[in-house]
Amino acid sequence: MTKIRTALVGSYVQPEWLIDREALRNRLPARIMTGDMWRVAPELRHEAMDDAVLSILEDQEEAGIDIVTDGEVRRESYSAPLANAPEGIDREKVETLIGRAGKPNKVPLISGPLKRVSPVHVDDVKFLKAHTNRTVKITIPGPFTLSQLAVSEYYKTPEEVAMAYAECVNEEMHDLFAAGADIVQFDEPYLQARYDDAKEYGARAINRALEGVKGTTALHVCFGYAAMVSDKSGDGYSCLPLVNDINVDQVSIEAAQPDLDLGAALNALTNKTIMVGVLNLGDETPETPEIVADRLRAALEFLPPERIIAAPDCGLKYLPRESARAKLRALAEGTAIVNAELQ
Repeated sequence: MTKIRTALVGSYVQPEWLIDREALRNRLPARIMTGDMWRVAPELRHEAMDDAVLSILEDQEEAGIDIVTDGEVRRESYSAPLANAPEGIDREKVETLIGRAGKPNKVPLISGPLKRVSPVHVDDVKFLKAHTNRTVKITIPGPFTLSQLAVSEYYKTPEEVAMAYAECVNEEMHDLFAAGADIVQFDEPYLQARYDDAKEYGARAINRALEGVKGTTALHVCFGYAAMVSDKSGDGYSCLPLVNDINVDQVSIEAAQPDLDLGAALNALTNKTIMVGVLNLGDETPETPEIVADRLRAALEFLPPERIIAAPDCGLKYLPRESARAKLRALAEGTAIVNAELQ
């Protein structure tokens, strides 16, 4: 029997003992490496992060999630480690940009040619693989979004920045698969937020980052964290036909909170497996399994089960831990209801 699988999109709730969640709720994590949100001393942080990943894995496995991640719990910001790793990033100065939520944010300053000098998330993959038998996904920021979250004194245009980051990301992807990742996902929220630039050069940069990669690839395209972006229009996915031409296997879309027109969205993605968002992260109240099942039945009107992965709309980073756990249980139980109907 073909069954619908379940997955996290990427991020998960970081434990209160690891990160200052009050600060997290009240301001965006900087896109630079500040370290000012961690509760654990630097010399103890590596062990603490390992312990946090194990606890996040336990939540996913107890809920019955098929495709697991490390919850991005080692990161203040989903993009910062990779964005700041290459040679060419100024280590003395930073810049400020207004983010998609309309708030100022500190971002990397590029003062020379970008060159990846060592792997960034390879050890994260190895740790995951050593502690679970489930399908493992690692998430990294895509080159287009990276180009929108940096300022360059070296490159003349944002397109040049995107293509330079694409080279770095491509090298990282090869190493992540070599380390044992089953799925590598690009997080590319700016494909939705800045469609004109995405159409001009963003999709091309992402395809450059995918060149020569052998393994299952995914792309997460969202409106932003619900804690930061509450107004999500159901007709705001004009970028999906462009996404369909990007050479990834899976695409993650928000469907629950924006009450997405599934027909229009899924018909635009003719050759992808779709991670359908069936958990509304704008509401901390957990869905019931039947609500999840109903949302999956709606997707089945347009896609066969082998092309559906049941998932949250976006990352669970900003939810209370108990809410996140309950939503994961509903995700798995609701999917099980629909899978039983498919027999």
